[in-house]
Amino acid sequence: MNLFQTMGLPEKLVSRLTAMDINEPTPIQTHAIPHALNGKDVMGLAQTGTGKTAAFGLPLIAQMMASSQKLEPKSVRGLILAPTRELAKQISDNLKGFVQNTPIKIGLVVGGASINPQIARVARGIDILVATPGRLIDLLDRRALSLHATTFLVLDEADQMLDLGFIHSLRKIAGMLPKTRQTMLFSATMPKQMNELANSYLQNPMRVEVSPPGKAADKITQSIHFISKAEKTKLLIELIGKHRDELALVFSRTKHGAEKLMKTLDKSGFSVTSVHGNKSQGQRERALKSFRAGEIKILVATDVAARGLDIPQVRHVYNFDLPNVGDNYVHRIGRTARAGAEGAAIAFCAPDEMGELKAIEKAMGRSIPVASGRPWDDIQAPGGKKPNSRGRSGRKSARNGSQGGAKPGGKPQITGAQKARQRRKAKSAA
Repeated sequence: MNLFQTMGLPEKLVSRLTAMDINEPTPIQTHAIPHALNGKDVMGLAQTGTGKTAAFGLPLIAQMMASSQKLEPKSVRGLILAPTRELAKQISDNLKGFVQNTPIKIGLVVGGASINPQIARVARGIDILVATPGRLIDLLDRRALSLHATTFLVLDEADQMLDLGFIHSLRKIAGMLPKTRQTMLFSATMPKQMNELANSYLQNPMRVEVSPPGKAADKITQSIHFISKAEKTKLLIELIGKHRDELALVFSRTKHGAEKLMKTLDKSGFSVTSVHGNKSQGQRERALKSFRAGEIKILVATDVAARGLDIPQVRHVYNFDLPNVGDNYVHRIGRTARAGAEGAAIAFCAPDEMGELKAIEKAMGRSIPVASGRPWDDIQAPGGKKPNSRGRSGRKSARNGSQGGAKPGGKPQITGAQKARQRRKAKSAA
């Protein structure tokens, strides 16, 4: 028996799930779908990989199947906003699978691709539109579509949209939506700014939570190497050389760094590609397709691949650079140990990344086991000075106030440069 039948989903939709071998709802689906089917606003807290797309997609599709509302030109009945192109496309692909053999139309609009075909695609109206905020605003500014008939709204990975600086775009979009609508917001964490977002979008929401924020998958073996920046590449080549036939995902903090590292690995004889904001949408899709198929063994990426990337064969995740936001570490390493498999997460920490490491361990509520080296705060160079990123004395450590570090006993400080990087990330992700 398909357990989705007990939730009140249409028989045709349940039959489609059965054909897709989807018979048992995940915890987030079990908690969220009944409330959504009853028309309630929903705030869902769950990590990526827990089945959130079906948690909001199935009740959305079910209500549209029961509606006789006709599509108007340039209109959108249901809008799903996602922070990155990769996540938006994955959501779109999943929804298309659910609505097969139904008249429901799924649309996708993201940056990095020509806008004219997207304008043509929405001209006759779309039942469910999956979009990144930046490209959606581009279309709205061109009056290529209207949100006046949008009665369903979903914000997926809302915390990452805030991290990427989309708050102003979200406020602008909110002002164009009907006040009477059903809204679902899903997030892996609940930063303070999320309360403002929730209050702006949701009306008396039902809150469902299935996994505590910051919790990494139990089957991920974590380790960290304390190493100078100059030695990181050498160690990475040594480690990935031990598992050349297995898929590995390597995270770099910047687009330039990701591309440079990819070229270095390529010259070293590895099968490698890259995904980041400087790549066109077509380039990103081709890179992910070859990586997913196992034709390419190593993918070097920025945080655009930290969420929504579901490739069960990924066995190793390397944090070549630690992320600026502690929670992003959990999302990065969550790309391995998918679907019950085991995986390894290896992090490199240079002296000026100790602030980031403290934020990561605070977010997880645990320390990462040390594979080599010693925490930089514990190492004293001759004369009592802290070593710099190349192991020599004279440079401030993260604890003593280096860029992106933390004040003693305080929270990690976000510098002006980091804020600028976040704004650039938001633009490239859309």
